[in-house]
Amino acid sequence: QVQLVESGGGLVQAGGSLRLSCAASGRTFSSHAMGWFRPAPGKEREFVAAISVSGGSTTYADSVKGRFTISRDNAKNTVYLQMNSLKPEDTAVYYCAAKWGPIARYGYDFWGQGTQVTVSS
Repeated sequence: QVQLVESGGGLVQAGGSLRLSCAASGRTFSSHAMGWFRPAPGKEREFVAAISVSGGSTTYADSVKGRFTISRDNAKNTVYLQMNSLKPEDTAVYYCAAKWGPIARYGYDFWGQGTQVTVSS
């Protein structure tokens, strides 16, 4: 079992930046690939970014590629999402998720409660 707690959300103007953090409990964090998701029209949650167990591999949704960066610190049991050049359409609740095994855009087992990001125009 992995418990996830997100933080770092808030209100920012378009073009600004935020860094989200996701702290994980448990000693198996370094065995989980990690991802970030947000709701989207017609979907429960839309994939945003993911990172492999070692941190050596990452993948992004086309809508955020070049603007968002996912990273992790296994010593601190924490994954981050650096969000730059934010747009009003990035406004959403952002959820952190964990899964056993390799990096993927789906198949996540554990979810946090989410942190709200609001981008004003």
